[in-house]
Amino acid sequence: MANPLLRTKSVEQSIADTEVVGTRLKKQLTAWDLTIFGVAVVVGAGIFTIGASTAGDYSGPAVSVSFLIAAIACGLAALCYAEFASTVPVAGSAYTFSYATFGEFAAWIIGWDLVLEFSIAAAAVASGWSSYLGTVFGTGPAAVQIAGHTIDWGAMLIVAVLTVLLTFGAKVSSRVSAVITAIKVAVVLLVIIVGAFYIKGANYSPFVPASVPGEKAGVTWDSTLFQAIFGSGSSYGWFGVLAGAGIVFFAFIGFDIVATSAEETVKPQRDVPRGILGSLAIVTVLYIAVTVVVTGMASYKDLATKAGDGGEKNLAYAFSLNGVDWAATVISIGALAGLTTVVMVLLMGQNRVLFAMARDGLLPRPLAKTSARGVPVRISIGVGVVVAILAGIFPLKELTMLINIGTLFAFVLVSIGVIVLRKQRPDLKRGFTAPLVPLVPILSVIACSWLMFNLTIETWVRFLIWMAIGVVVYFLYSKNNSILGKRERGEVVEPLAD
Repeated sequence: MANPLLRTKSVEQSIADTEVVGTRLKKQLTAWDLTIFGVAVVVGAGIFTIGASTAGDYSGPAVSVSFLIAAIACGLAALCYAEFASTVPVAGSAYTFSYATFGEFAAWIIGWDLVLEFSIAAAAVASGWSSYLGTVFGTGPAAVQIAGHTIDWGAMLIVAVLTVLLTFGAKVSSRVSAVITAIKVAVVLLVIIVGAFYIKGANYSPFVPASVPGEKAGVTWDSTLFQAIFGSGSSYGWFGVLAGAGIVFFAFIGFDIVATSAEETVKPQRDVPRGILGSLAIVTVLYIAVTVVVTGMASYKDLATKAGDGGEKNLAYAFSLNGVDWAATVISIGALAGLTTVVMVLLMGQNRVLFAMARDGLLPRPLAKTSARGVPVRISIGVGVVVAILAGIFPLKELTMLINIGTLFAFVLVSIGVIVLRKQRPDLKRGFTAPLVPLVPILSVIACSWLMFNLTIETWVRFLIWMAIGVVVYFLYSKNNSILGKRERGEVVEPLAD
C-alpha cells in the first residue's frame, strides 16, 4: 500500500471523478467567461492606489517598469498554471495539481493554504467595499455599534448578496461579472484619457531618481526576512524599482483563480490557458497605462508619503493637484464596482477548492453534493457565512499579508509541479505547453521565492502556525477519510445519495 503522505491521484482518476453523479459541476464556461473572471478579480481598488504610492515612496516615474517586472514574474507562474489547467481540467487549481504530482499530504497542505488565502482575501476586500460604499453615498462607514462592538453591515451585505448569486451557477455569475467589470474598466479608461490631458513631461525626469539609502533599524516583527539579514534597503534607484516590483506584484494576484473553474469550462484544454493569459495581458496594459498617467500628472515627490499628510497618496490625489476634483467620486465608483467582482470571484474560487477537497474525502464528503444547477450549494452557503462573519466582525488589516504568502506558496508548488509532471507523465495530452521548460518554471520559483523572502517575519510566523493546524487536521481526519486511501484498501466508495 502506498505511503498516504506520498500517494498521488492519477490525472485519469481526477478527470473520471468529475463525471460522478451527485458531485458533478456543469460545463458551461468559455474563454470569454474565464477572461472576465480574471479581469474581474485582479482589477480592484488597487489600480487606483498602489501605483501612485509606490511611485512616491520607491520607484519614482519608473513605477511603470516596476509593474512590467511584476507582470513578467507573474506571467512565468501564469504559464505554469496554464499548462497544468489544460492537462488536469479539474476544480481545485493548485490543490488538484499538487495531488497529481507531489502526493496527498502536499495537496492537503496547499488546499489548506488556499482556504486561508481566499477566505481572508474575500473578507478583507468586502470590508474595503463597505468603506467605498460610504464614500460614494457620503454616508460614512457602513457599520453599526452593537454592545460595544463594531459590526460592518456593509461587508456582510455584499458577501450575502454574492453568495446567493453564486448558487445560481457559474454562467449567471459570469454574466453579472461581465456587466460590473465593463463598468470598472470604463472608469479606468476614462481616468486614463482624462488624465492624459494633464501630463507634464517634466514629471518624468529623472525617470529613475537617485537612490536614497534607508536607515538601519533593529529587527522587529514588521521586518522582512531580507531586512533581518541584510538591514533595510533603499528608496529610488534601480533597487527601488525592484522593491516597487515586489509591492505591485500583489496587484496581479487573482489570475490563478481562473484555474479553479477548469472543470466548468466547455473546452478547458483550449479556453483555460486563454482565460489565464488573456486576463493577465489585459490587466498589465491597464496597470501600466494608469501608472504612466499618474506619474505624468504629478511629480513623484508630491506622491511620496510624508508624516502628518494623511497617509499614502492615490490616483485621486494626483487629479486633485490638477484641479480635477470630480475625479475622486468617479474613482470611488470604479473602486466600488471593482471590489464587487473581486469578492464574487474570490468566493467562487474558495468554493471550488473546498469542493474538490470534499469530493476527495479530505473534508466531509457530503459538502461536495451539487444541486440540479451543478453548484456545490452547501459549500457556497457555508463559505458565505464564514466570510461574512470574518468581514463583519473581525479586524483583518494585520492578516492581509497572509494572502500574499499563501498565493506565492501556491505559485512555487505549481511551477515545480510542471517539471515533475513532464517527467512523470510525458504521455499526457496537454492543451497548452509552457515554453522553455524547465527554465520558465525555475525562473518562476526564483521570482516567487524572492518575493516571499521580502514578506515580514510576523507574516511567516502566522503562516507557519496555520500550516501546523492543517497538519493536525490531516492526521486526525483527512488521512483516514481519503477516497484515494479507501480505494487502495479495497473499500467500496458509494456515490452521494440524491
